[in-house]
Amino acid sequence: MSTTLRVLIADDELLARKRLSRLLSALPDVEVCGEAADGEAVLAAVRAGGVDVVLLDIHMPGLSGLDALALLPQGRPHVVLCTAHAEHAVEAFEHGAMDYVLKPVEPARLQKALERVRARMEPGARPREVAVPAEKPVASAAAPRALARLPIPTRQGIVLVDPETISHAALDDELVTVFTAQGEFLTDFTLNELAEKLPSELFHRVHRRALLNLRQVSRLEPLETGGYLARTARGHAVEVSRQSARELRRMLGLRRGAEDEG
Repeated sequence: MSTTLRVLIADDELLARKRLSRLLSALPDVEVCGEAADGEAVLAAVRAGGVDVVLLDIHMPGLSGLDALALLPQGRPHVVLCTAHAEHAVEAFEHGAMDYVLKPVEPARLQKALERVRARMEPGARPREVAVPAEKPVASAAAPRALARLPIPTRQGIVLVDPETISHAALDDELVTVFTAQGEFLTDFTLNELAEKLPSELFHRVHRRALLNLRQVSRLEPLETGGYLARTARGHAVEVSRQSARELRRMLGLRRGAEDEG
């Protein structure tokens, strides 16, 4: 007996969601477990659990389907893109999509996509290829993949930021500000989440309240605490803790200070 697939339908158009729901109702061992009209709702539904497959549209308000796909957590459901736009297929597969179905969705094509998902879920099935999931890069199966662009939701839309243009991120009260060449952006990401999404060879957690891109640092000023004040190329000052200063000295091949003996 086949396991029932729990499917989340994600599309900003009500008629599209209704059509997919109708097509799914005709398939055996498939259950519609919810609907979402935007990327944020997709992420919330996935975090809540109980989803095996997401049928995901690309063009949605706020976070697009591709943005949401890139932000899905580790251990996420399988994702099938359902869209009228064929040009995003390569990016979708790079971020871990299982299949890419063009609208108007045909019943047989949808069934084939779900059969692929079911085959991957069966015991003994080989894991998803490392080239597919965003959270499993070739270099390390356990480490999340750094995003080519960091999506930051703003009132004007999603700003896609090149990580190399980010100088640092700082926690102030309960919100994190990301400092970039494009400006400063408040984000709901925690510093830990940003550290997972950004390239580890560039970004280092230098303080419990700061994440720093070393390539953007122009000067390190010693502090009496044994730490540093890092000056970025754009004139910002970022405090480096004593412990992180020790690690920086080792990384940069600097002479050990007296505080390193403690």
